Amino acid sequence: MTASTLRPRWRQPLRVLGHVVRALSLLAVTAWGVLALHFQLPGPQALIIAAIIFWTLLGLAALVAPWWRHRASVATRFVFVLALIAAVSWWQSLEPSNDRNWAPDVARQLAYERDGDRIRLHNVRDFEWRTPDTATPHWETREYDLARLDSVDMVVSYWMGPAIAHTLVSFGFDDGDHLTFSVEIRRERNEAFSISGGFFKQFEINLIAADENDILRLRSNIRGEDVYLYRVGLTPAARRELFLAYLDEAERLRREPAFYNTLTSNCTTIVFDMVDKIVPGLPKDIRLILSGYLPEYVYDVGGLDTSHPLDFLRQRGYINPRAQAVPYNAGSQAFSRAIREGVPAADGEILHPDAS
Repeated sequence: MTASTLRPRWRQPLRVLGHVVRALSLLAVTAWGVLALHFQLPGPQALIIAAIIFWTLLGLAALVAPWWRHRASVATRFVFVLALIAAVSWWQSLEPSNDRNWAPDVARQLAYERDGDRIRLHNVRDFEWRTPDTATPHWETREYDLARLDSVDMVVSYWMGPAIAHTLVSFGFDDGDHLTFSVEIRRERNEAFSISGGFFKQFEINLIAADENDILRLRSNIRGEDVYLYRVGLTPAARRELFLAYLDEAERLRREPAFYNTLTSNCTTIVFDMVDKIVPGLPKDIRLILSGYLPEYVYDVGGLDTSHPLDFLRQRGYINPRAQAVPYNAGSQAFSRAIREGVPAADGEILHPDAS
């Protein structure tokens, strides 16, 4: 059998494959345009709907254009390419901002002053939450001594199934104080979190420093999320570097606002980037994206107490029953003590109620 007889047999499957790839690419681009317009096009709702309809019809026309007459086919594809160039140019022109009408709980940005080991933090959040959407706001200026930095805890709050969680890091001091850092979306007023919107520049990033009576109680007591606390094994030098890395990140976001991205720039990946500079060589892993499985990742790389099984750490680290038993008391350390009761420390010792 000669090459000339084989060629026709391959030509048809390749042509079909080419049509399939082209069709899938056009459908993907059209879907991207619809979502981009939905989340980012300014103006009245009627204008946004009209733009989405026009873009969808243009994408579908480009999809079936190869079966039209030659002149109509070329003209349709040419118009689609021009529209795509315009859409991409518009998309690239969208810039993050620190100047919007923000929701109250993310309205301010963390700022700090440093004098050696003494750190003065401005805009530490200590809200008294009554419902998931209402709170008495308190923004405070607090001072911390890095020489008294005593512990680091990872807090994982599950709000949508086992794979999706919010990651927070809480720093403890030897006087019983705790300060929690959380990388969060910076919502505008009347905006709600959207996973798909997080792919389409709907939110900026904000780094919140907050009292545990605010930011952890909100999740365990008010929203009813399942919250787990794990003690992390870091050297004193690494704890200090991580604390300062959070402050540097907060200052960077004040100078250079950035968009949140559900996949690449979120509450877990940003923390990983900071930790990776302190503990280089950490492996990349899908669990950094599926943050509900982050405890397994940190356990596997030796960041948790491996003298106990992870299931034991998870059972002891579930804070909800203890958190919900503590009445709100502004300025009290009772909440922080209660949620750590019975939780193994990074060295394997079990913490008791009188431990800080």
